[in-house]
Amino acid sequence: MRSSKPGIPVRTRQPAGAGARRTRVQVAVAAGVAVAASLAGVGGALAADTTPGTGPGTTQSATPSRSAGPQQHVEYFTSPDSHPRHTEVPAPARLNARQRSAIAGDGKVVSLVKNGPVGAKADVVFIGDGYTKSQQDDFLTDVRRKWKEVSAVEPYRTYKKQFNVWAIEAVSPQSGVGGDPDYGTSKRTALGSSFWCDNVERLLCVNHEKVEAYASKAADADLVIVLANSTKYGGAGYNDIVSPSGYDGIATASSDNPDSSQIVVHETGHSLGKLADEYWYDEYGTYDGAEPWESNISKLKSAQLTAQKKKWYRWIGQTSPDGGKVGAYRGGGYYPRGIYRPTQNSIMRTLGNEFNLPGREAMIAGFHRHSSVISATTPTSTKVRRTKVVTVEAGKGVQLRWYVDGRVTDKGRDDASMTPRALGVPADGRAHTVSVRGTDPTKAVRDPALRKLLTKKLTWRVAS
Repeated sequence: MRSSKPGIPVRTRQPAGAGARRTRVQVAVAAGVAVAASLAGVGGALAADTTPGTGPGTTQSATPSRSAGPQQHVEYFTSPDSHPRHTEVPAPARLNARQRSAIAGDGKVVSLVKNGPVGAKADVVFIGDGYTKSQQDDFLTDVRRKWKEVSAVEPYRTYKKQFNVWAIEAVSPQSGVGGDPDYGTSKRTALGSSFWCDNVERLLCVNHEKVEAYASKAADADLVIVLANSTKYGGAGYNDIVSPSGYDGIATASSDNPDSSQIVVHETGHSLGKLADEYWYDEYGTYDGAEPWESNISKLKSAQLTAQKKKWYRWIGQTSPDGGKVGAYRGGGYYPRGIYRPTQNSIMRTLGNEFNLPGREAMIAGFHRHSSVISATTPTSTKVRRTKVVTVEAGKGVQLRWYVDGRVTDKGRDDASMTPRALGVPADGRAHTVSVRGTDPTKAVRDPALRKLLTKKLTWRVAS
């Protein structure tokens, strides 16, 4: 992909499964380039902060000179109802032996929400920063509240049972984080969190090398959220990193500001939904690259989407939860022209809104990439007796159908617990199997390829 504006580099990344990590149509404002206020996407709301500076000191300097070394791309938000912005911040150095040793002795993992076994559910991992040893109970309380706020947003609300939630107790020497309440405030914390990163007050940076070291303590981190001990509004999205632990991106948010939850939800649109941003910068002119791979932006107009049966064509004309009808609205993927988005103003464009219909579909599919529609409470690895109760855990509204020796039976329809005998397995001394298929019948997913993720079958051998 190329930018029509010289001096503004464009980053592209391949989607997971294509030999590299997740990508978005991603534009990074060049370090040190003085960008005019016309960088605003709509009504001046996107005016970029480009003043170089050295922000408040933390465990790692939050804003050293941009020429100091490798840069890290981050997304941030200036207010609860703002369009996001992007900038480059210095990437942290690799951890030394002393730092790794300190982290190895820290970071108790606590299970807060258990809806199924690891691997069968999407595992959300919260890591605290700016919490002292005596404040770890406060951290756990903050995690529960923050997850309640996030999971109140659709489609999280409908699919809460698809998630496990974990907390990693990182102990900080001092309470609070850098840049709170003022620019010059310095704190020694476990993860080096600080506001005023890159001279932007609401940009809450973190040492992602330390985040990785703590996150690796969890059995299976699918989504990582750093919760900074603060009431101040702010956060950030790190969506360019490659995690050895397997999670895709990091979201940071202040613990005691309810509006910061919207930052987390937006960032999960990238990490779980593989969605592109739906806002733009006037400075970037007309997009002239290849068709973006993300499901919520396209070079095609409504009639072309329908005629070619591409992307969100199945939703065109439908009323969307973020307001208005699904169509093809000009602007998205950071470009004001040459790219279209599904609706006028979803959460992928402006915080405070909801996911649009194509976005909800992508999020639900993303949930199911990390979790199963059903999971076995009774292990499938061992034989079960005819009189043994076989139990599965199923999400809200999931339809259950039972099978004996591969043939469907009307017995036990939508029951999560059955015995082989009640299903009709005979006591004839021969080998038999019982199975259950779970299907999520939601109308929020229309793409047949994505609907395949919403079905799961489990099978047990029955002891003769």
